[in-house]
Amino acid sequence: MGKCKGLLLTFLLVMTMILAACGEDTGSSSSTSNETGGDSASESKLKIGLSVSDLTLERWQHDRDFFVAKAEEMGAEVIVQSANGDEAEQLSQIQNMLSQDLDALVIIAINSDSLSTVVEQANAEGVPVLAYDRLINGADIAAYVSFDNVRVGEMQAEYLVNLQPTGNYFLMGGSPTDNNAKMFREGQMNIIQPLVDKGDITIVGDQWAKDWDANEALKIMENALTANQNKIDVVVASNDNTAGGAIQALDAQGLAGKVLISGQDADLAGVQRIAEGLQTMTVYKPIQAIAEKSAEVAVQLAKGEDVSADDTVNNGQVDVPFIKLDPISVGKDELMTTVIEDGFHSYEDVYKNVAENERPQK
Repeated sequence: MGKCKGLLLTFLLVMTMILAACGEDTGSSSSTSNETGGDSASESKLKIGLSVSDLTLERWQHDRDFFVAKAEEMGAEVIVQSANGDEAEQLSQIQNMLSQDLDALVIIAINSDSLSTVVEQANAEGVPVLAYDRLINGADIAAYVSFDNVRVGEMQAEYLVNLQPTGNYFLMGGSPTDNNAKMFREGQMNIIQPLVDKGDITIVGDQWAKDWDANEALKIMENALTANQNKIDVVVASNDNTAGGAIQALDAQGLAGKVLISGQDADLAGVQRIAEGLQTMTVYKPIQAIAEKSAEVAVQLAKGEDVSADDTVNNGQVDVPFIKLDPISVGKDELMTTVIEDGFHSYEDVYKNVAENERPQK
């Protein structure tokens, strides 16, 4: 009997140890599960691809910085690649980014008409595509964030026409592959065409600068001046880069500061020329506003949320939700209250080449 009791006690002791061991294993398993859950949360961080057309241009460097900062503030990781103006490179880079498990793709297009294949690929992989500042044509994109680009062109022409309502006008368009360039021209002609019809304005030339390149604009302007015996009163240039090239050609003929010329983007070189009296105006598109709004929309798309848009624009395939922002016209008198007050450029940088006694007071 004593022997039986001993066996029973031994059995109970063994069972107790087994149960205790099982409890330890359960606790260990729970800990591992929590760690795995933490890793999953980390891995589920939103990933956004940003394909930039050309980071060699100052304008897009600002956009990138503001976009990335806002997206990261909202908890997203951003992969940035620049194609430096090469269409084939942009396609290749986008395909590479799509292999990195993106939640959303944002594209600043080089050629608005050449991206349908990669957009289709993105859609097939469940990655929504946002067109940033430049519309992508012929593709099913999720949204488009930009300024009112027709209005940009109207503002350029209005500023020039108010100063010079008659005379010889030369039209310096942007890249013919950029849909925005066509929208700027539409806006410009909304203002200029009625005066052409009245006989007040004569259009003496109409050219498009490939890739918005300043050297292209320089050559175009040189040829235009030669063809018109320097008799050009106004150059409607669609951005600051092309305006800079045109001003080089005008300067060589002693005409810089005498021929009115528009611009766009409020690049530092452009606003410096305005301060010096060499360029008439620019259109300032608050870069922080478009970059941060685009980052917000990209995060919404990455989360599968609906995007609220002001309007729609047809890109040849679908009516794209269009989040539209307002541009600002800037001439010499507006520099202090726009680009400088906003901190886009510093007072010292803008007036770097202007004598101190000719600068406005801070």
